[in-house]
Amino acid sequence: MNDTLDFKPEFKKKAIRSYVIRGGRITAAQKKAFDLYWPDYGLSLFDGPLDIATCFGREAPVVLEIGFGMGDSLLHMARNEPEKDFIGIEVHPPGVGCLINNAGKEGLRNLRIYMADALDVLHDCIADASLDRFQLYFPDPWHKKKHNKRRIVQLPFIAALHNKLKPSGIIHMATDWEAYAEHMMEVLTLSPGLVNVAGEYLFAPRPDYRPITKFEKRGEKLGHGVWDLVFQVQR
Repeated sequence: MNDTLDFKPEFKKKAIRSYVIRGGRITAAQKKAFDLYWPDYGLSLFDGPLDIATCFGREAPVVLEIGFGMGDSLLHMARNEPEKDFIGIEVHPPGVGCLINNAGKEGLRNLRIYMADALDVLHDCIADASLDRFQLYFPDPWHKKKHNKRRIVQLPFIAALHNKLKPSGIIHMATDWEAYAEHMMEVLTLSPGLVNVAGEYLFAPRPDYRPITKFEKRGEKLGHGVWDLVFQVQR
């Protein structure tokens, strides 16, 4: 039975989550995409550990992104880096439906999706030393001080992520909230076994592989800054 038919993300109960399940109407096209393309692109948390090579039918560098939104940038990267395999994690059905609809129409084969809690996926499905690049772009900053504890970028999260990356693997984050950028910098700098590629306490220029989203372009017109952080695993 297709475990996405009710369009509810898979997750285990947690005391604190870094996201909220936002309301949002799923379109007819997005709903149809689940019927047409989820069997090709969908992965289930409940299937347990993922054999990435078997899943994609090849050995290739693996990129994992958490919180891809409507999936425009992840689609762009999967299209432009066919030599890599991409795994996306998102809890919002409209975004998942949009991405698999577009990927299915293009016939992309180097993309798979989890609609589940990212921490559960990392813990239960992703093997240690299996990822070449990790991406987290424009996560919810939880800007109110009383909500800062909800930010996904915390020392325990980075420690868990560190184990999933290969030696010399890359952690790439981006945010348009300066205070969150500073928080990310502090957490990543304090995390053992990571080196700032741009230099100590320096933000990185946007790598060519990260496309500028419509959201980002709109922010630039309003004078908003964007901060990229690129750290490399050293072990």
